Amino acid sequence: MLTSAPTQWPSLDYHSWKDTLATLHQWIQIVGKIRLRTMPWQNHSWHATLYVSPRGFTTGSIPYRGAAFQLDFDFINHRLTLQSTHHPDQSMNLFPRTVASFHEELFTLLDRAEIPVEIHGSPNELEEAIPFHLNEKNAHYDGPAVKNFWEAMIKINEVFTQFRSQFIGKCSPVHLFWGAFDLAVTRFSGRPAPLHPGGMPNMPLDVMQEAYSHEVSSAGFWPGADTFPEPVFYAYCYPTPEAFSKQGVLPEAAFYSEEMGEFFLKYSDVVASDDPAGVLMDFLESTYAAAANTGEWDRKALERPAP
Repeated sequence: MLTSAPTQWPSLDYHSWKDTLATLHQWIQIVGKIRLRTMPWQNHSWHATLYVSPRGFTTGSIPYRGAAFQLDFDFINHRLTLQSTHHPDQSMNLFPRTVASFHEELFTLLDRAEIPVEIHGSPNELEEAIPFHLNEKNAHYDGPAVKNFWEAMIKINEVFTQFRSQFIGKCSPVHLFWGAFDLAVTRFSGRPAPLHPGGMPNMPLDVMQEAYSHEVSSAGFWPGADTFPEPVFYAYCYPTPEAFSKQGVLPEAAFYSEEMGEFFLKYSDVVASDDPAGVLMDFLESTYAAAANTGEWDRKALERPAP
C-alpha cells in the first residue's frame, strides 16, 4: 500500500476560494486551448490536457514549426511563464485581474514569441460561456489559496501516478482536463464502447463520442462547484453495467450517486484519515475492480502486481 509522505495533506474549503477558483478555471482554459490548437491531435483529446508540475501546472513542451514552446503556471511565485526555442523567456504576473486582462497579456507574449495562435474564444463545459476577451466578471486571485490547492494536487498526482503504474493495458497519462477542471487517469479494456450520447454543456458531441469510443474505467479529482461545494474524488465506467453501483468499494466513506452514475469520496474524508494516500489508493483500486469485474474485463492480461 502507498503511504503518505510526512508532510500533511492541506485542507480545502470550496467556499473560501470559490471566486478565485472560477477565475483560475478560465485562465487555465485559455492556456489549455492554446495547447489544443498547437499540439498534434491525440486520441481522446489527450493533446489538450495540462499536467501537474513541481511549481504549478504546465503544458509540457509543445512542438511548433520546427521548434517548441511551453507555458508554465508558477503558483509559488505567482507567474505564468512562456519559454520558446528562439526567443527569450517571458512572464506575466498572476494577481486579481480579469479574464479579459489575462487573455490580452498572454496573447501579447505569444505574439512577441512569433506564435500566432487562434483559439475558440469562449470556455467549454461551463454553463455561462462569456468570451474570454469580454470577461470582466471573473477577476479574483487569492495567491495563498491557489498555492494550497496546488499542494493538494501534488499529493493527489503522486497517488494517481502510482495507481497508473499497476496497469499494462492502454491507460491515459495522469492529466488535467481544463474543461471541467479535473485531474484524471483512465484505464481501457481494449474493447469498443457503444456510441456516447453526449450531454456536457458547450462540448461538441463528436468530441464526447471519440473520448468514449472504447470501454473505460476512469477516476479523478474535482475541486467542486456551487452545485456541489466540496472537493471530491470520483470514479465511473463507460458503459456502466447495471451491477456497478452495487459493488462494495473502499473506504467506508465512499458512496454512489444514482444521479451522476459515479462513486464519490470527499477530499475531506481522505484528509481526515490517518493515511490519506493509502485511503485514496483503496478508493482507486476498489472502484476500478468494480468496473472491471462487472464489465468482464480480462484483468489477468491488463494488470501487473504492485511492486
